[in-house]
Amino acid sequence: MTVNAIITAGGNSSRFGNKNKLLEKINGKEVIKYTVDAFRYSKVDKIIICANVSIIEELKCIFNDYDNVVIIEGGQTRQQSVFNGLNYEKCDYVVIHDGARPIVTTEIINICCEMVKEVKALSVMTKTIDTIKEVEHGRIVKTIDRAKLYNTQTPQAFEYDTILRAHQKFAGKNYTDDAGMLEDLGETVYILDGSYRNIKITTQSDIELAKVYLMQ
Repeated sequence: MTVNAIITAGGNSSRFGNKNKLLEKINGKEVIKYTVDAFRYSKVDKIIICANVSIIEELKCIFNDYDNVVIIEGGQTRQQSVFNGLNYEKCDYVVIHDGARPIVTTEIINICCEMVKEVKALSVMTKTIDTIKEVEHGRIVKTIDRAKLYNTQTPQAFEYDTILRAHQKFAGKNYTDDAGMLEDLGETVYILDGSYRNIKITTQSDIELAKVYLMQ
């Protein structure tokens, strides 16, 4: 059974600054390279990077000696980028991950690869630890019970045919994570406990935090 990884890298890093965050270096190594290296030594068979067209040539240089990496053009939205990756090659299972989460571990990827064969759909998540408030027009409306709340991360892993069907059904929408599509189709998505270190690089301050984590 084949397992492909789809790495989303199609964003324009508008909140990061004048450089694509995936090409920012942490301790001399690009963010995207940390991410891909975690998958390179995992149980996935192929890594498909769905990239913003503006960085495709640079990515080709970074990964020119990686024999299991292919780089394709992403879409205008995250959802479109993943759909491009799904259409690139059929497989049995797919692990989808944000390119901007460089602290993902090979261990959690391998657990996803095994677990998805049993449950068909899963998302790495962490328990919400902050107190959550519902706010309207600048005023607190109520405090939400956090006992059942989790923060969504990636990787997310799916049976290929199941997630492809969801993308075909919701083509043209703007889902921010793939598990949400299956939820709206009434499919069961299971959770896998993740790490609070598995941050997503969004701003310059996230780079500083990632430096600390990656040095440990």
